[in-house]
This record gives sequence, C-alpha cells and structure tokens, in this order.
Amino acid sequence: MITTLIAAILHFDTLIPQLMAQSGFLVYLLIFAIIFIETGIVVLPFLPGDSLLFLAGSLAALSQKSLNPFILIITLGIAASLGDSLNFEIGKRFGKYLSTSPRWQKLIKPKNLQQAEVFFHEKGNFAIFLGRFMPIIRTLVPFTAGGSRMPYRNFWIYNILGGFSWVILCIGSGYFFGNVPVVKSNFTLIMLAIVLVSLIPIGIITLRNYILQKRTL
Repeated sequence: MITTLIAAILHFDTLIPQLMAQSGFLVYLLIFAIIFIETGIVVLPFLPGDSLLFLAGSLAALSQKSLNPFILIITLGIAASLGDSLNFEIGKRFGKYLSTSPRWQKLIKPKNLQQAEVFFHEKGNFAIFLGRFMPIIRTLVPFTAGGSRMPYRNFWIYNILGGFSWVILCIGSGYFFGNVPVVKSNFTLIMLAIVLVSLIPIGIITLRNYILQKRTL
C-alpha cells in the first residue's frame, strides 16, 4: 500500500498536466473520483488526498482556463462530503462485521481502527472535523462514527464543515505557494513532506497510547 501511495504521488504531477492538455473535465472527474474513494471506501485510506489537492491548486494557478480554483473547491468539497457520508453508512451497516472479520482486517488494520476509535471518543463530534486533516484517520473516523450510531444530523454538519475546510486549505495552499520557485523545483519532495507532516498527529496519538499502556503495567 505504501509503495502504491508513493508511486501515485510521484506520477500525478505528470499525469494531471497531460490530462489538462486534453480536457479539463477529465481532470475534474479524476480528482473527484480519487477524493471520493479515499474518503468513502474504508479499505483504501492510502490514496493521496492532501498532496493531490495541493497539486490541483498549484496547477489551477498556472492555467485557470483548464482548472478553475473555485470549481475545484466546490466539486471536491462535494466529493469529500459524499465520500464521508458513504463511509458513515458503511460503518453503520457493516462496521461490526468488517472490523472483526479476519479477511477484512488485512485491509482495515486493527491498530489503525483503534487509533480512530480513541480519537473519536476523545474528541467527540468534533473528531469528524479534525480527522479531515489526518491521513488514515480521515478515512476511519466516519466509519467509526457510523458504527457508534452517531446521529446522522450531527455527523452531516461536521462532515460538510470539515470537508470544505480541508479542500479550501489544501487547494488554497497549492494555489498560492505551489508555484513558488523553490517549491516548484522540489515538487515531489514537497508532496511527500505534506504526507509526512500530516501523519504527525497519528504518531502523537500512537506515542501517547504507548506511554499510557506502559504506565498501567
């Protein structure tokens, strides 16, 4: 999975410009599908989200005729919100089965799911919003919320706020900073750095849980 993620990151910066030369619609469709799948399919949390949005923002700054930043924000905000809604329903209907089945545990790592559950119970409803900014947690929190029977009305509010805030932040960062010379000349490294930085909160949660377990022994 990690290899696939890195390969995707390394090639999107060439694939999307190629598609832009053919049709801007294809680019919107491709990014919409990836964001929807990354947030909506619980077994695919490793698809590039933050880095892809950052890339889309930087390319929109170069060519607004092919990619319009406002259209990107609207369409991808919808994709992120719909994805989380699907994930919520999967958790609500099949959460218990998927989280306990040995077959599905190969894809839904119990350790990652436990981190998402701890994060959700500690932060409450606000975890839906905060989780948007953390890979893996972003995909598992709505799944956990659905399995916990969180009222959909509460989920929907934080889902919309979190989805659009995440998209605006990532696309806006790419739009304003993605074409700065030092960033542009090290684009692949910058995108990898984004992924690594966004994993820091997960590392903090893991470390804290490890320390707490040691103290209880």
